[in-house]
This record gives sequence, C-alpha cells and structure tokens, in this order.
Amino acid sequence: MTPSLETLTEALPHVLAAPKDGAAISHLCLRPERNARRFVDEITLTKAEGIPNERWASQPWLRLENGAPHPGIQVCVIPKRILDLVWTPVGEALHPGDTFAAEIDPSEANLPEGQLLSVGTAVLRVSEVFNDGCVKWKARYGADVYRWVREPAHRAYRLRGFLCSVVQDGQIRTGDVLRKVEG
Repeated sequence: MTPSLETLTEALPHVLAAPKDGAAISHLCLRPERNARRFVDEITLTKAEGIPNERWASQPWLRLENGAPHPGIQVCVIPKRILDLVWTPVGEALHPGDTFAAEIDPSEANLPEGQLLSVGTAVLRVSEVFNDGCVKWKARYGADVYRWVREPAHRAYRLRGFLCSVVQDGQIRTGDVLRKVEG
C-alpha cells in the first residue's frame, strides 16, 4: 500500500531530521538489467565502470554529448527514511533500484554538489544531476509519492535521493558508514 499525501506530509519533519553525517548504509542493490534487482552484502565501485556488470555502462538513462554514460549517475543513494515510507521488502512493489540506502539528510544544504563522501574503501562525489523520480517511481509507489518528491518546494530536500560519481575505486558493504570528506 502506498502512503497518502497526508502521511507523507506528516513524515516530512522526520525525514528532514535525518543525521547530517556518519550514516550507516543498507539495502545494497545491483541492477543487472531493467526491472531486475539483486540484493548483495558487498558492491565494488570503479571510476571507469561505475558498478561492474551493472547497467550504467550499457543502458544509462543519461549520456554525455559524446554518447558515453554520464558519470554523475554511477551511484544512486536513497534516504533510508524515504525508502521506509514507500517500500516494504514483503510487498509486490519493486525496490527503487538505488545502489544503497543511507540514514542521512540528502538536502542540497547538507550535501551540496561536489561534496565528497567516503564509504567503505570508495570515495564518491555528489553529482550535479538531479534525481526527481521517473514515471516508474509513480507507477510503483503512487501518484501522491511521485508528486511529493517532485514538489517544487521540496526540490532542495532531494527526497528522491541523490546521485554520485565514483572518484576513488573501492568496495562498500552493508553496515559501512557514509561520511563527508572535508575539503
């Protein structure tokens, strides 16, 4: 069952109160092909391939002018508090497909474009590409959820999550901690 707009509105203060740093990660997910999900305990991240054997290199939803996959969409992070609102592992709705969930404040104020993040042995950079949810998000979680994450007044909160590029190859594991790297 998808949450109502009223439920989402009531949950917003809780979502916005997520920790600013030091976020445990969970729900590591691979997307080997469209609409396929595989949960794992460890993921390898590389600058060259994003997540090896994932569809970023072969079927990206965003490309550079030269046709190459956009590096700013290599890794998708969904706020854990949003994931908990919209998806349950026992339901029929497909997992959103984000690389992992993190108990963190995803807002632009907390994680501005270019912010470096360490997780496991990898380092990520918060992308300039905005994740506003796609029509699949609407079909899976309902029109209210779709409108709520896309609401212009909510844009700076990044309720659908945020996107990153890989700047240092490494591995991430369930339970690793996502931390801001001070510049």
